[in-house]
Amino acid sequence: MTQLVELSVTGFTSALASEAPAPGGGSASAAAGAAGAALLGMVARLTLGKEKYKDAWEDMENVANQVDGIRARLLELVDEDTRSYEAIIAARKQPKETPEQKVSRQKAIDAATFLATTVPMQTASFACRALSFAPVVAEKGNPNAASDVFVAALLLQTAVEGALANVRINLPGLGDEEIAGGFRQDADDLAKNSGEAMLTVRGAAKKKGLTT
Repeated sequence: MTQLVELSVTGFTSALASEAPAPGGGSASAAAGAAGAALLGMVARLTLGKEKYKDAWEDMENVANQVDGIRARLLELVDEDTRSYEAIIAARKQPKETPEQKVSRQKAIDAATFLATTVPMQTASFACRALSFAPVVAEKGNPNAASDVFVAALLLQTAVEGALANVRINLPGLGDEEIAGGFRQDADDLAKNSGEAMLTVRGAAKKKGLTT
């Protein structure tokens, strides 16, 4: 099966637009996060090597190195999210005629649901990590690319919120309330942290006339 990340932009968006339930919002969130991380890397590199921004070089080199790794992981999560959904569908299709089959099927569903919750949680976590670098890029990065920083942050915030929506929709299907509670708390923390970072970036963008 062709990996989603190997498709063209046209191919990927066509897959999203099809009648198939996957790829869906989880994969789209991971792709948005990868694009956001890529833009931050671009702005960091547009700052490096330019003498008038020399004081920012160390920070920008760190950002570039960090977001490159995050982008690679988010691209992996594009496909992992779709596979996790397919695992739930496969589990639900298992036979349930006998008591043994019912037990086996439920175990498969529980495992698949846990995976389908873990994958978007990873997407949210990595996107939030990338978004945490956006304020310093907005402050110290090449000002000619200020709008790119803002777009990067918007994409990463979308990735976080979209992925967390996919986490939360799966929580009722988790059999263990303690595990569900842990996911819920982590989701709340990521939402808070990403919101704070986005607020800082939005403030910088407003000062530069990029938003109202």
